[in-house]
Amino acid sequence: MNAFAEVADRRADQAQAAWCRDRAEPLRAAIEANAWDGAWYRRAYFDDGTPLGSAQNNECQIDAIPQAWAVISGCADPSRARQALAAVERRLVRTEDKLIQLFDPPFDKGELQPGYIKGYVPGIRENGGQYTHAATWVVLATALQGRCDRALELWNLLNPVRHATIPADVERYKVEPYVVCADIYGASPHTGRGGWTWYTGSAGWLYRVALEAILGIRPMGNALRVEPCVPRGWTGFEVAYRQGSASYRIRVDNAAGVERGVRSITVDGQSVSGNTLALLDDGREHNVRVELG
Repeated sequence: MNAFAEVADRRADQAQAAWCRDRAEPLRAAIEANAWDGAWYRRAYFDDGTPLGSAQNNECQIDAIPQAWAVISGCADPSRARQALAAVERRLVRTEDKLIQLFDPPFDKGELQPGYIKGYVPGIRENGGQYTHAATWVVLATALQGRCDRALELWNLLNPVRHATIPADVERYKVEPYVVCADIYGASPHTGRGGWTWYTGSAGWLYRVALEAILGIRPMGNALRVEPCVPRGWTGFEVAYRQGSASYRIRVDNAAGVERGVRSITVDGQSVSGNTLALLDDGREHNVRVELG
């Protein structure tokens, strides 16, 4: 609703913007009052009021999506959001298996009837395996919290190249290591096996998380916000960015060894105030220097 209010503002639709904003706060308050489960946020409710994604469930006790979006939305209570994402780390991130589960435990013989997802074998596809869309949101939330070293570690769990570095990995993964897959199986004997590949939605999100959340190159119409969240061990990086007929060569220097924080930006030798620079479509090549610190 807040995002649509901004769209309405740009279209000079004050009535629609006000309608969205008037309802955003009551919705936020209702979620905080009714969806907090004590250590994380619930996913949903059945028609009879039974919660889903709750510690009181015997299946699907915790789901990654509401925890990630508690952070991404910027609307959740900050202390709860931190607690919720920490629960994802404990319950759903499986570093040795190189996957981030959608939820746990999977649906099997319990009394909950969530629909078609229960038709999958436990641990296969979304039913307790990795659903890559949700996994990318976990990485995004981690970066937004400023935990930059960890964000890259989690991103690398999803990077398909990392699933085929040695022959044993190739044998386990079984699918193309140069495209993103929709899911990774989370149960023996198929743990680590990739599912539906060439999954464009998850690929787009993985790309955006890398470019915008980790490298911190965020397009904003005719401007570019530079706000990296990188490992302390990175000394720097470069990004080639095109805006219409113009090209921007962005060099980021991290000699200070920090995870985030922009000390200075220059464009073609001229200092820029803040960390947002105006983009020109002028057919020229522009040199951008960013110093972290």
